[in-house]
Amino acid sequence: MKYILVTGGVISGIGKGVVSSSIGTLLKSMGFIVTAIKIDPYINIDASLFSPYEHGEVFVLDDGGEVDLDLGNYERFLDIKLHRDNNITTGKIYQKVIEKERLGDYLGKTVQIIPHITNEIQEWVERVAQLPVTEPLAVCDDGSNNLSDESSGQVPDICVIELGGTIGDIEGMPFVESFRQFARKKGPENFCCVHVSLLPKPKSTGEHKTKPTQVSVKELRALGLSPDLIVARSEEPIDQSIKEKISNYCHVDPDQVICLCDQASIYRVPLVLDQQGLIEYFSKKFNLSIEPDPSRKFLHKWRRLAERHDRLLKTISIALVGKYTKLEDSYASVIKALNHASLTINRKLQIFYIEGSSLEETTKQHNPSEYYEAWQQLCKADGLLVPGGFGGRGIEGKILAIEHARQKKQPFLGICLGFQCAVIEFCRNVLGMTNAESQEQNPDAKEKVVVEMPEHNGGNLGGTMRVGRRETIFVHKDSILYRLYNPKNDRVYERHRHRYEVNIDMLDRLEKAGMRFVGKDTTMLRMEIMELRDHPYFVGVQFHPEYTSRPLKPSIPYLGLLLASAQKLDTYLARIESPISNSDNDVSDSDSTDSIVVVKSK
Repeated sequence: MKYILVTGGVISGIGKGVVSSSIGTLLKSMGFIVTAIKIDPYINIDASLFSPYEHGEVFVLDDGGEVDLDLGNYERFLDIKLHRDNNITTGKIYQKVIEKERLGDYLGKTVQIIPHITNEIQEWVERVAQLPVTEPLAVCDDGSNNLSDESSGQVPDICVIELGGTIGDIEGMPFVESFRQFARKKGPENFCCVHVSLLPKPKSTGEHKTKPTQVSVKELRALGLSPDLIVARSEEPIDQSIKEKISNYCHVDPDQVICLCDQASIYRVPLVLDQQGLIEYFSKKFNLSIEPDPSRKFLHKWRRLAERHDRLLKTISIALVGKYTKLEDSYASVIKALNHASLTINRKLQIFYIEGSSLEETTKQHNPSEYYEAWQQLCKADGLLVPGGFGGRGIEGKILAIEHARQKKQPFLGICLGFQCAVIEFCRNVLGMTNAESQEQNPDAKEKVVVEMPEHNGGNLGGTMRVGRRETIFVHKDSILYRLYNPKNDRVYERHRHRYEVNIDMLDRLEKAGMRFVGKDTTMLRMEIMELRDHPYFVGVQFHPEYTSRPLKPSIPYLGLLLASAQKLDTYLARIESPISNSDNDVSDSDSTDSIVVVKSK
């Protein structure tokens, strides 16, 4: 087993997650099985209770693990499924050690950071690094989407480990010490340290400054770790002289300094790393045997994807009406899924971020300019997306936006809370239930359209949701999503994260009025997919399909939204259902900026 540790210097948020994912992509291009681990030094057990404004999106795994959003990067880049234990936190480590101490496993010894905490970290890494990884199969040989099937698990050859935070943070000290010991045990032929550092360029000098990187590397060495590679991050390209300066002052060879400036898209990062000889470096470092020039072959799809992204001409706009729109990372997977779908239909994506509360009458009274600007963006957008979330702020604005989309025939997709808001809006404005509400927003509501799950225990917020991969059964085949999914055995498998659901007592009234629940769970008591008949695309899903979206395998509900917004949905459905459609066409094979790629198997 080979291990690659990715650390960060100077500041946080400089792209360690993308660098880690890109390194994994390159290693996968060499034919190796790659897994990834994200270490977060915070004391929280997991990310389940984080505010999106505090730490960005909470990413959900198949097994129900609520983890750091960087694991979404790993899954999307490597096209694998990870486990909850692939996200290590200080809270998890200390919890495990305390449990052992209570059981007497330490035989009465004084429990200390060294060796007990550091040993637990190393044991956790070794155990998780050897967990078999699976690759989801989005389509079957017959062209149907069989999201329940996956390749058999394979034990990884290489594990990429990202250490969150910045070198020097007190929270990360036990992890740095653990990897100092770990590197010595594994030996240089099995362990590589990649240090990602910022190269600022002050306007006053007009040149990149290497001093912060020098100090960061010095501190890393003082803690016992020496970087094998230094990834110098910058906004603009770096001169060769700067690269040589870093090499000289940080005691590494010039070919061990990787210059990575901001790219037009993250899809270019693996290509930039490849151009600077990372495949050859890892081959030499780990004594790996590879075929001559493998990247020209395996990374072909990435290259075509990046090139197509850069030359898109036509634009499609989506209004994202949410609660946490001031921080894009709050909807990281949603934005990725929209981008994957827009690339598939060869459109440049434009997102209007609209706070739900900005659409409400109270905003009109106190801040009319914000109110009218929000409505102007909503009205001019090609489509509407209302994502998931919690709490009551902005709910009325979301309902008003959904009413506009339903009446004006604007393509609409509601995810989780967005789906529930669509049901509330329909009850109020079509069924005449003026007091229709969700139990989440008003526990004493007279007409509870959305209710708490029976098994939900409200006494403990952590781990009380219906979360993870669940089965959805299509009960109507004459639906848009059924035609887009083309599911094997009428079933699809998507990831969930919610505590509330549509009140089943409302089912008959809703369906008689025209709201069709075309997908349900295995008990037929939970509504999973909703559609309106007399509408180009009015879809709501209780699950979160964005978590399983991939650059080359876009999420089906998001793809449907973008197709409908581009007025190409009927054409696309006709093509995929045509017996003479070109089944060899995939998301990497289209050069035309006006064409639509048919997502089918080869």
